[in-house]
Amino acid sequence: MQNFNQNPLSPLTLDNGYAADASATAPIPGSADTPAFRKAILAKLTYAVGKDPAHATDRDWFVATALAVRDHVVDHWTACKARNQAAQKQVCYLSLEFLIGRLLSDTLNNLRLTEPAREALAGLGVDLDDLRAIEPDAALGNGGLGRLAACFMESMASLQVPAYGYGIRYEHGLFRQVIVDGRQHEVPEDWLARTNPWEFERSDVIYPVGFGGIVEEIRANGSPVAVWRPAETVQAVAFDTPVVGWRGRHVNSLRLWSARAAEPLRLDAFNSGDHVGALADRTRLEAISRVLYPGDATEAGRELRLRQEFFFTSASLQDLLARHIRLHGDPRSLPDYAAIQLNDTHPAIAVAELMRLLVDEHRLPWEEAWAVTTGTLNYTNHTLMPEALERWPVSLMERLLPRHLQIIYRINWQHLEPLIHRSADNEFIKSVSIIDEESGRHVRMGHLAFVGAHKVNGVSALHTGLMRQTVFRDLHALYPARIVNKTNGITFRRWLHQANPGLTRLLVGELGEGVLDDPEVLTRLDSLADDAAFQNLFRNHRAASKANLGKIVAERT
Repeated sequence: MQNFNQNPLSPLTLDNGYAADASATAPIPGSADTPAFRKAILAKLTYAVGKDPAHATDRDWFVATALAVRDHVVDHWTACKARNQAAQKQVCYLSLEFLIGRLLSDTLNNLRLTEPAREALAGLGVDLDDLRAIEPDAALGNGGLGRLAACFMESMASLQVPAYGYGIRYEHGLFRQVIVDGRQHEVPEDWLARTNPWEFERSDVIYPVGFGGIVEEIRANGSPVAVWRPAETVQAVAFDTPVVGWRGRHVNSLRLWSARAAEPLRLDAFNSGDHVGALADRTRLEAISRVLYPGDATEAGRELRLRQEFFFTSASLQDLLARHIRLHGDPRSLPDYAAIQLNDTHPAIAVAELMRLLVDEHRLPWEEAWAVTTGTLNYTNHTLMPEALERWPVSLMERLLPRHLQIIYRINWQHLEPLIHRSADNEFIKSVSIIDEESGRHVRMGHLAFVGAHKVNGVSALHTGLMRQTVFRDLHALYPARIVNKTNGITFRRWLHQANPGLTRLLVGELGEGVLDDPEVLTRLDSLADDAAFQNLFRNHRAASKANLGKIVAERT
């Protein structure tokens, strides 16, 4: 098991070699004094929620508590962002999923404020456990992929690795399942229906993301320059959530993009009586951030999926480049200051989009732009099945992202030309081509990510070895140093501290506070395996846990 929170180099740094600042160990400032905390919660209830204690619901108390906890974070978050900008290098983690779950427990635990919060609320007649159950689950992921992304974000904050997470602010995450007459029914998961107290809307951070249209060639300073003129544009609006590391020593940012139409409605159509049609364009554009994983059994569903992937990837790269140029000036130095991690193939279009931004927008020569792209991007592979790797029809890509298809063709020619000159085996050339000319012509997004990446990693030693032998066997033969292993881990404090606080107290009592910071300390339990006193304590803990489980089963069933 990889221990995310003790490894001196984050798994995401690959071979970029920057480590956490071990000297920055000061916890988040702010009083953990119970009366002060109680006063802060009451102030939020009154002035932010607009309720008095006599009429407040559990939801009102949850929002007030979350806002009071957030206040403990903001000053330090601001200081960490300034420190991140001054850092030599930052991780930018692009993922279509972030299964962050409920943040109240995580944040209180990492700030070491759980007990002060419990006592403060108890003095107001409120149970903290009831509030934790009230918080909606931000189900912005489907399983391991999204959980891994959330674990990495918590890990990097705990290791004080400067990082930004980038994804989509889905209005409806993973569907809720209800059983009606013995059958499963899927209903929308509505986590944003009553606002999200953890996020900050950045209405000043908006980027245009285009689709469709045509590509024109113009002359600039005597050289041909491609100009993409999209048929339609949607605005990507940033929403930031602080990600607090263990003991509150560092806070990173999770930036999620919401799709917003530039024009709220067609006023001429509305005034002519077409009240529904006047909103049609807005509805279609804003559908991009409406639902996690829209059904892709139809052509419209597949197009929406590609729109989602390009939308958040383009906005994230525009944001990263704007910040880099503001701080460092020259886009050529991007690999020195940023390591971009592509979590699976969903953001693989980043290879073509970063090239477009560098070549078309910032006027870098192709060769220099390619050096920047391959020096910055890294790709995490999650599957060994070729049929599970994303492939997009060339016809869809040509219609939706015409300039990107041109760039992909050029990247593929640059990639294959040396093989053609060496008269390589035709079947080998087909196998490593980014464009699959058979089966209706598709763009292989895994191949695109592999060719455009600095490093490609598997998620366990076994998976990485098999990746070299199976899905990327021929690409590995061409680029034998590109694939590396980065074993997945877990956020062990959520798994242990929150899920089993009684066991955690027992372990701290026997092994000391160090077990809270380093799971390797658990190996010291070997020496207690035959200790009768410890066995008895452990037996009593298990009995108490089983009794609690029995109560839950009785209450629910």
